[in-house]
Amino acid sequence: MASVVSSQVLYWFFSTPEITPRFQVRVHSGGGTSKESNAISWNGASLNGEKDKKVGGRIGSWNGSLKCEVKKKNVKDAISSDLDVLWDDGYGTKTVKDYFEEAKEMIRPDGGPPRWFCPTECGKPLQDSPILLFCPGIVGVGLALTLHHKALGKVFEVRCLHIPVNDRTPFEGLVKFVEETVRLEHASSPNKPIYLVGDSFGGCLVLAVAARNPEIDLVVILANPATSFDRSQLRPLFPLWEVLPDELYDAVPYLLRFVMGNPVEMARVNIEDRLPPGLQIEQLFQNLIALLPLLSDSVDIIPRDTLIWKLKLLKSAASYANSRLHAVKAEVLVLSSGNDRLLPSGDEAQRLKSTLKNCTVRHFKDNGHTILLINSATDIGQLAFACTRILRMRLSVFNFYMLWEDCFVTGFLLFLFFSMMAQEDGVNLLTVIKGTGKYRRSRRIDVVLDFIPPSMSEFKQGYDEVVGSDLLGLKFITKFKITSQRFDPGQARAFSHYNLTSSQAFAMLLRFATGSAMFSTLNDGKIVKGLHGIPNEGPVLLVGYHMLMGLEVYSLVPEFLREKNIMVRGVAHPVVFRERLGGSSPEFSLADWLKVMGAVPVTASNLFNLLSARSHVLLYPGGAREALHNRGEEYKLIWPDQQEFVRMAARFGATIVPFGTVGEDDVAELVLDYNDLMKIPVVNDFIRDATRDLTRLRLRDKSKGEVANQELYLPGILPKVPGRFYFLFGKPIETKGRAEEILKDRENANQLYLHIKSEVERCIAYLLKKREEDPYRNIVDRTVYRALYSPLHEVPAFDP
Repeated sequence: MASVVSSQVLYWFFSTPEITPRFQVRVHSGGGTSKESNAISWNGASLNGEKDKKVGGRIGSWNGSLKCEVKKKNVKDAISSDLDVLWDDGYGTKTVKDYFEEAKEMIRPDGGPPRWFCPTECGKPLQDSPILLFCPGIVGVGLALTLHHKALGKVFEVRCLHIPVNDRTPFEGLVKFVEETVRLEHASSPNKPIYLVGDSFGGCLVLAVAARNPEIDLVVILANPATSFDRSQLRPLFPLWEVLPDELYDAVPYLLRFVMGNPVEMARVNIEDRLPPGLQIEQLFQNLIALLPLLSDSVDIIPRDTLIWKLKLLKSAASYANSRLHAVKAEVLVLSSGNDRLLPSGDEAQRLKSTLKNCTVRHFKDNGHTILLINSATDIGQLAFACTRILRMRLSVFNFYMLWEDCFVTGFLLFLFFSMMAQEDGVNLLTVIKGTGKYRRSRRIDVVLDFIPPSMSEFKQGYDEVVGSDLLGLKFITKFKITSQRFDPGQARAFSHYNLTSSQAFAMLLRFATGSAMFSTLNDGKIVKGLHGIPNEGPVLLVGYHMLMGLEVYSLVPEFLREKNIMVRGVAHPVVFRERLGGSSPEFSLADWLKVMGAVPVTASNLFNLLSARSHVLLYPGGAREALHNRGEEYKLIWPDQQEFVRMAARFGATIVPFGTVGEDDVAELVLDYNDLMKIPVVNDFIRDATRDLTRLRLRDKSKGEVANQELYLPGILPKVPGRFYFLFGKPIETKGRAEEILKDRENANQLYLHIKSEVERCIAYLLKKREEDPYRNIVDRTVYRALYSPLHEVPAFDP
């Protein structure tokens, strides 16, 4: 694995050469000649496909004179079209088991120098995609992105650094090797950023390169960087390994295997989550047993002198990188683990954030050191329940006479039970890059051109953790095919299940409250169930009412994806996208997921760019003031007097679809609004302090009325027994061909603005009346129907 010390366990896991090679790479080798990069199949001997033949020029052991050559891909090697919505990113189909099997083919020494390789499973990237250079952990195999190759390969030109196990190139020599590649790429494409991803030891390597090249546009991504090596819990033990007797040295692999991370995670990689809990436990048991013989032969793979060399290399890397942090000008993203037992990664992330000039941190509290190699694949709650049931059976008085094998199994099940309590969630690297706003193809990010639509795994994961899986009907995804070209129900088997969090618990309650009934209006004025009245081709501007705290968004956006395979780009208050201040360990948050799902700050330029790209855009003219309305203002439109969005839509000939939504009074009762909270002594000071620094983010000046001056706060609400949300999209309003009359005559623009507003009010009034006829408005009736007949999105409502 790509890690600091425990990376050598990779070699220890493979001592049998009989497994058939199946890993393919494209090699970018070192050397001073003008050799082209070749696409080859790894044959178990050397990376150039010929036995005992070295790739490129031989690198001196200590002279650090490394050379590399970069051959740019032809234009025909890139995909010219954009990615489809809900594209297959392959996340969840590759596992740690695949990593081990592929790495086995690469750990055999071939005498060659460090080199770049491109996994063929990365495929062809989108046109004008930036390059991503991955620097591995201390072992240097370069396969720690195995779970991410297919996803990253769509939007990056991926190259991974391979450092042979017996290579003795010093750290400065590796820095020069990577640096030369970076400079060649920059000279070839000076307007594109270069992504440097460093895992553990690789983090020191990419930081050193960034410090030496402050003039190059670099985006540095660090996964538990080894810059904190001096504070490692195991560092005091490292000198002892030089004098450790051979008999005791044989136990080192076992020690490092358990320090590196949860061994259960590696054994769970190929377990189907659809299996009954008992069968999952049985398969998990078999997988773990199969790994034990590999550990016993592992010491022969990496001898003591190689391990000692690696540790010295790591020490010099950490010292070199830390001494040059002040020179790093690059954009930096740090991924840190809260359960890293090798390095104090959480504390190190905060140190780097305070030291580096442009650093963002995302903390994953339940993950271990190998953060890029974890992919949860089973429902841990069900497995733990099955464990306890089996334990009860085995510990009962009737089984008191069980054989010693059963004693072993019982102890093993106890180990499984406690190991699974510390389950790690998978981290999709591309999702994190998108959610933190780090993906761009030029020097400045373009929220339209640089947007990568959500993949199917992101769609499932995001609404599992933030909205709730049942909200999307994803439990029934194999029964509902979104489109035959874009989604294969068989892919559902690869999707992970995630631990139940507090946000999910709330989301499950919200799911019942927002068992949404969608209605739309055809061009002839007929109201129909579903979204058939929404134009498929953009630009389309959805203009509607913002309910209390914007809860309706969680139903609206996924419903468009599910029913029409349309990505709705929401525009939200800029404060939603602000980096949180003062948080010691910022985790991947709701705001990050909003960016993954296409939300952008509401600005005139963003609206202009979205409409010019023919997008479906969601706009709430009432904004925060409408979503944080006072008591007695339910279903009241609080819109500004200006009609800017009408003129913008007319400029691009966009179709405007007014819509109304009701149901907030069926979910909660507003008991404390802004006026009430400002009368409470301590609370009013808190609200003032919390919003004082947001003054510069106000979207409208004071001359435009109360809608422009809403303080951001959390209202006091009293939950109700959940009811139902209803949406009605009015008749589409065409602006194509009307640009001149609307843009030049403000009176015409104002008349259209008032017409849209009245249509939204009409939709709300219609829903308030018709929902009384819904036999499934009550959560009990709706839940019973859903359990007996159909998934959530098929539960009937009133007849329009």
